[in-house]
Amino acid sequence: MSNFEVRIFGTGSAIPTNSRLPSSQIVTINDRHYLVDCGEGTQIQLIRNRIKFSRLDAIFISHMHGDHVLGVPGLLNSLSMYERTHPLKIFAPAGLKDVLDVIFAQTHSYLTYELEFFPLEDYKPGAVIYKTDKFEVSSLPLEHRVFCRGFLFREVNKKPKFDFYKAKALGVPNNYFKLLKQGNTIQLADGREILPDMVLGEAEPPMSYAYCSDTRFVEKLVPYIKRSMLLYHESTFLHDMKSRADETYHSTAKEAATLAKMAEVKHLLLGHFSARYRDLTPFMEEAKEIFSNVQIAREGQVLKLKELTESNE
Repeated sequence: MSNFEVRIFGTGSAIPTNSRLPSSQIVTINDRHYLVDCGEGTQIQLIRNRIKFSRLDAIFISHMHGDHVLGVPGLLNSLSMYERTHPLKIFAPAGLKDVLDVIFAQTHSYLTYELEFFPLEDYKPGAVIYKTDKFEVSSLPLEHRVFCRGFLFREVNKKPKFDFYKAKALGVPNNYFKLLKQGNTIQLADGREILPDMVLGEAEPPMSYAYCSDTRFVEKLVPYIKRSMLLYHESTFLHDMKSRADETYHSTAKEAATLAKMAEVKHLLLGHFSARYRDLTPFMEEAKEIFSNVQIAREGQVLKLKELTESNE
């Protein structure tokens, strides 16, 4: 896979601040873009980060709270202004379709492209909701005050790794490498047959990214995100406000780190911070007491999963 990266647009919770916007991210795989949640200001962030609207293939909305969804109508309308013609898929709670129908009707907005809507309620937790020949997206069971789903992006069909040194030791000319990588048996000039298994090793572990938006601590998530390369998990509060977190069905930094440790993920990214916090250093400190490989999500941050994989080796 040529690239697999996550770009953070918004790390705040319900109320934006002068430094944190509502939830929004772009997952880019093989130069195609997949928007995950779409709070206010998302399309401005798309422009600032020079994301090509024409390469946006799908939108994934976790739940129907405003800080995750209010940017959708404006973005869809802008795509029409840019004269988009190819279809756009949206995976979201069923209520979003009703909201969009009313807004478009009352604002006399007409899309220049087909909107393909897929209600998340139609899929069981763990079900694959979107798939290409390179990766798939499955839904994750979250627990919030309203129906809510997370998303797991995971590589599929990983090919065995070609061992250059084995091939050269067997005297295979470079012009045969491509055939062997494709799984073909070749015959050398001296009559020897070289089988693909002789020069192909095990496939690299699939890269994966788990997005867990608004949710309380959910232990049943563990098998769904087990050993993910990168986990984004909300940490709206510090643990001294656990009672408030429980009341609002949110998580603390300590709980996010606990889940990361239980699931044996490689990297943890904390986000969805309450506007009451200006300094986010305590979130890092609290999480690191339990899970060492943790970062604080920040607007404009780009995480390349290939680099994370290499840093973990």
